[in-house]
Amino acid sequence: MLLYRKAVHPEFFGIEGRRCLEQSGAEVEGWVFKGGHCARYQLGPVCLVEVVTDNPAMLPDKALSMQLPCAGERDHQDQVSDALNYLTTIQTETLSDHLYLGTYREMLERGRNNESLMSMWKDDNGRPNLSVLDLERYKNELHVQAYHLRSDCGLVLRTQSMIEIDPSKIVKA
Repeated sequence: MLLYRKAVHPEFFGIEGRRCLEQSGAEVEGWVFKGGHCARYQLGPVCLVEVVTDNPAMLPDKALSMQLPCAGERDHQDQVSDALNYLTTIQTETLSDHLYLGTYREMLERGRNNESLMSMWKDDNGRPNLSVLDLERYKNELHVQAYHLRSDCGLVLRTQSMIEIDPSKIVKA
């Protein structure tokens, strides 16, 4: 996971789905692509972008504020501005082939039922892979939840991120 303090151009990703939500004057825009996602949080001139990818070398270094490995369990918090607080949780699990396929089917059904953004593909051996992205709006919060399933190693990566918005600290122009 990479965190940027400015928008990242879409040309870096093979975007397969896009969605925007607004809450309390803030916006989140999510993109899903094969094996990853991008979420841009924006409040006025303040911008924070989260990118999950298996190929970080293809992305620019400009405005990169942090890199978090997606292995095991991790939590991170960042006070982006007086009005925005960012939190994320990363969890990975490696499953046997049988459990992976069951999880794949469950996540595919969940994604379809929730009208999630999804990217589905098969690896070189014909095994199914999946990326699922959900954006949700709550009172003074925007949430992004993602699942990335890789069949080559039975990996399930789950990220849950959110921004908390303090409307009393939003500077009006």
